[in-house]
Amino acid sequence: MEPILVLAALASAVLHAGWNAAVKASPRPDAAMAGQMVAGAVMVIPVLAWIGLPPPEAWPWIMGSTGINIVVVTALLRAYALGGFGTVYPVQRAVSVLCVVPLAGALAGDALAPAALLGVGLIVFALVLLALGARRDHGFPPSTIGWTLLAGIASAAYVLCDARGVRASHSALSYGCTASIANAITMTIRQKILGTPWRSFAGAWSLAIPNAIASMASYVLILWVWTRAPVAAGAALRDTSAVFAIIIAVLFLHERFTRIRLAAVVLACIAVPLLRLA
Repeated sequence: MEPILVLAALASAVLHAGWNAAVKASPRPDAAMAGQMVAGAVMVIPVLAWIGLPPPEAWPWIMGSTGINIVVVTALLRAYALGGFGTVYPVQRAVSVLCVVPLAGALAGDALAPAALLGVGLIVFALVLLALGARRDHGFPPSTIGWTLLAGIASAAYVLCDARGVRASHSALSYGCTASIANAITMTIRQKILGTPWRSFAGAWSLAIPNAIASMASYVLILWVWTRAPVAAGAALRDTSAVFAIIIAVLFLHERFTRIRLAAVVLACIAVPLLRLA
């Protein structure tokens, strides 16, 4: 991977960690997620009107990605409601990476060099360490496990759909904007079943707008990486977001920097140069 692609994937990871933490910290995570997606869709409409829609080859992947995304969102919100962010988030990302690596080779034709595979393994190990540390401090109710695993497996399917779709589209921006609008529509339908989406959005606008900007930037960056780099390597780098979440918590929320957290950060730092060999 070229250095610019590594930096783009890591930037996507930082943004992904930020908006997920903000959703979890919100008094109403469900409303925060819905408002963010609707706000993002509104923001990208002018961009899409300027650059145009993706080609027909990308649309089946957009529809598949949209359907899977609702499963991810539902499972993740349920897991957040039952368990701590510090446990659910790294476990979900670790499960996703573990599923993406073999499937990317089989479905997308991406093969990783042995050093890159070692880098992916180190990131997964770092995520597991973070989850174990959080479980020791805050617990991990059995009822959370199923939802977390479902979110992780569905996230892997979502990654593969998006990787194939953006490659068929040949434009990360066009694909990302279209998929975001599709996701907002399905999320609005979901919220309509649960309540009133526009009322939820109005109550969470101050969080929804910055979250939408961070989410869209993170999404387009990783889509762009997948047009030029192996899916598994890009996904593993983006999933260092859990490590960045810990760093943010230590620096800005004054949480403890335990030995387990230090080990996870060190492992992730070692993994990054290895993934350059993807």
